[in-house]
Amino acid sequence: MQKGSEMNALIPGSRQLNLKKSFKRALHSLLTACPKEEFCKAFPSFTAAEHERLHRLFIQVINSLHEDIEEEFESICLETQAGTVLDSVEELVEEHSLDPLLSEKSNVGATAQNLSKAKKNELHYLMGMLQKAEEHKRDIGARLELLKREKHDFSSAENLLAELRTGILNYENGHSTRITNT
Repeated sequence: MQKGSEMNALIPGSRQLNLKKSFKRALHSLLTACPKEEFCKAFPSFTAAEHERLHRLFIQVINSLHEDIEEEFESICLETQAGTVLDSVEELVEEHSLDPLLSEKSNVGATAQNLSKAKKNELHYLMGMLQKAEEHKRDIGARLELLKREKHDFSSAENLLAELRTGILNYENGHSTRITNT
């Protein structure tokens, strides 16, 4: 039994064929028409002629339903490209069965190489981010120094302005007292 399934796995398109056969078997078992005697027992008040007509109608409905479901299954298989996917799976299984060490070689070596490359890329990215952050920090420091100098420059200007106001007030007060004294 197992040899037969192994042989089927080697036949191109066998997975697709097996899928369709399995579906049809499952569908057939679900939609198998019940025997006429069982059918008649379900409708005990009907006459023999009514049983006959109803049973024929039941068989027609089951057959039609069976065909509709099979068509819908085929349509879904075409839309999802199930056959193509199953063929690809067959090819991969065949490749791996021809070289049993293939998966070990490629998985370990490729994974280590991919991981190493990913870590190097991540390291380069983080180094770049660190460099940008340091440049940004220097720019902020320079800007802060500039703002401190400008503030200092403004404070001396404010002191000068305050002295001028005081001088003007003193001048006005001194000038107005002289006018009143004369």
